[in-house]
Amino acid sequence: MKKVLVTGANGQLGRCLQKIAPQYKDFEFTFKNSNDLDITDILSIKKSFDLVGFDYCVNCAAYTNVEQAEKMPEIAFSVNAEGVKNLALICKKYNTLLIHISTDYVFNGEKKEPYTIKDTPMPINEYGKSKLLGENYIQEITNDYCIIRTSWLYSEFGKNFYTTILKKAKAGDNLSVTDEQIGCPTNANNLASFIISLVSNLNSRSGIYHFTDGLSCTWYDFAQKIILDQNLQYRILLKKDNNYKTIAKRPKYSVLALE
Repeated sequence: MKKVLVTGANGQLGRCLQKIAPQYKDFEFTFKNSNDLDITDILSIKKSFDLVGFDYCVNCAAYTNVEQAEKMPEIAFSVNAEGVKNLALICKKYNTLLIHISTDYVFNGEKKEPYTIKDTPMPINEYGKSKLLGENYIQEITNDYCIIRTSWLYSEFGKNFYTTILKKAKAGDNLSVTDEQIGCPTNANNLASFIISLVSNLNSRSGIYHFTDGLSCTWYDFAQKIILDQNLQYRILLKKDNNYKTIAKRPKYSVLALE
């Protein structure tokens, strides 16, 4: 039986993995949240690996507050870069395949067609820079890895764009949503299934993958779809906001080519 460690188990992707894990009887999953395993503490990671010889480590642990990362980049780099470096070092020591979740924000958004794995990353905010450094650490340290870049992750769990729009729409709040960014919303449940498919496939190649749900749109388009799907269009007013201001620069176009 293959043993799989999932870090960041309380995040939306970790919770989606927990939801489907019981379906896979050939794998023994260990789910750890940040209280159980702090990836910024290499001794904490080593202790977990000493207790169980993991065959796979799925790293869902990340600092994802893009705005706060601009104000306190040291926190983002501690988790998204140095923490990932710690995982890569321990995974190499224990011959564990590291499956790491990265982001479309490693790109600058100036391209007019989907980004491929061959495109050169050029992040424009601290969050993206921290995630790219994490990717670089993995590639420098170990050959046994799968880096999965994804985008606009959402699910029924936690606070994300989907749950926020749904909550406000059900409350009857009118909404203003930007249409200045284009990307691919990705259901974390679908990403979880993709991750399990990598774990299940003995022939999975090491390297970088791009995974999204494939349909590109603006945030406004996505909000409109959420409202229509839930038949809430008669309860609220949804309008486009062309003056959406953020501290962090965000890529205007970050569609990922599926590969």
